[in-house]
Amino acid sequence: MLDEPHIYAVIIGTEILDGRRKDKHFDYLSQGLQRKGTSLFSSFIIKDDPVLITNTYELIKQDEKAMMFSFGGIGSTPDDLTRQLSANVFGDGRLYRHPKFEQDIINRLQERAYPHPIRMSDLPKDASLLFNPVNNMSGFQLQDRYFFMPGFPEMAQPMMDTIISEYIPQAPTKFTQGFLAQCGEGKLQELMFNLPEDIELSSLPIINNGKANVEFRLSSKDQELLNKHFKTFTDFLDEQDIGYKHL
Repeated sequence: MLDEPHIYAVIIGTEILDGRRKDKHFDYLSQGLQRKGTSLFSSFIIKDDPVLITNTYELIKQDEKAMMFSFGGIGSTPDDLTRQLSANVFGDGRLYRHPKFEQDIINRLQERAYPHPIRMSDLPKDASLLFNPVNNMSGFQLQDRYFFMPGFPEMAQPMMDTIISEYIPQAPTKFTQGFLAQCGEGKLQELMFNLPEDIELSSLPIINNGKANVEFRLSSKDQELLNKHFKTFTDFLDEQDIGYKHL
């Protein structure tokens, strides 16, 4: 199990980009990760394009702390590219017939398993199955960190639940303090640049009734350090007679 992994979502589907379907993976995954006290590191929605998929996977592979949730492209039609491309990037470039998945397909489809659906059981080397409670047409995972699921939300969601439960550790407690101030971000920038690396910063400019405001938050695993630096900002606002309210 990776310690504090960088979690990526890759949502493959031309039909999402051209508006024929609405994505349902991002929100469900985000909410599941929140229950573990963590969040996505990055998310991509990409076309069913072999070069683009390959480049996206290669980018993620370069991150030693990467964990990936990939959705779509694992079926048996010509635009289902994920199995071969994942083998190219994360394996040895070859696909191997998975005996259990092969039998599951035969059991469900009988003679209709051939010639195309049976190919869904051709997976990268050392792939493990992800159970699909809807129709037992499995997803798969590699190295306990790269997870490949169907594009159908009804099938992918129970797989996400299992992955989050079994492979993602509970994140350390993080403390957060914030305020909404009646000024622009520029007023606070000098203080922002003096924050230590152990403090995470979120500064969001907002226009309220035509006037600049800023929604500001600091987070840290070290509550004492957080309190110290947050007070620097509120003391500055008090000194400048700038109105604010705590969030």
